[in-house]
This record gives sequence, structure tokens and C-alpha cells, in this order.
Amino acid sequence: MNFDNIAHVNLLFDFYGKLLTKRQKEAMELYYEENLSLSEIADEFQISRQGVHDALKNAEKALKGYEEKLGLVEKMQQSRQAMEEIDASIDELTAHCSDSAMAEKLQKIKTIIDRQLDQ
Repeated sequence: MNFDNIAHVNLLFDFYGKLLTKRQKEAMELYYEENLSLSEIADEFQISRQGVHDALKNAEKALKGYEEKLGLVEKMQQSRQAMEEIDASIDELTAHCSDSAMAEKLQKIKTIIDRQLDQ
């Protein structure tokens, strides 16, 4: 599993993790957040490595299914992209603005957007 896929699964887990079964949620937390191996998780749950693997794969499948149905991660990414474009436009407008009151208002808007992008 590559880094991009791990990051994507973690993002899906952040959005939809509470919808998983208790066991799936625990397995995901131990594997992705605590960085435990399949064997370590198997020992913790007193099941086989294959059982842990299956639980993780089923959890990932469920998370991807939630995203397909609800699209919250995609909507968040689109909103973030739009805010970045607005932020860049404000920079452009401010650079060419001779009205100091307007430049100040644009800067206030930019500050709000920057706060949201930093979260």
C-alpha cells in the first residue's frame, strides 16, 4: 500500500470511522494510527492475521462505499480548492488595488480564508 492510499484511507476514516463496527474501528486505529502489524493486532484480538487482514479490508471497503454514497471527502476537497483559488484572486486584486479601504477589506477576507485553509 503506497503513501497516497494510506493518506486517503486515513482521510476516509476521519470522516466515516464512526460508522464502522467496533472491531473494524479498533483494527483501523491500531493499524493506521498506532502502526501495529497484523500479527500484533491479531495477538491483541486473539484472532488470526488473516482475520485482521479481512477486518481491515472490509473496513476500507465500507469507508470507500460511504464516500461513494455521500461524497463528503470529495466535497471538502472541492471546497478547499475553491478557497485556494479565491485566496489567490484576492492576492491579485490586493496587489493592483489603489483604494486602501478596499485593500483592507480584501485582506480581512483573505485572513478568514487563510484560517480555514490552515485547519
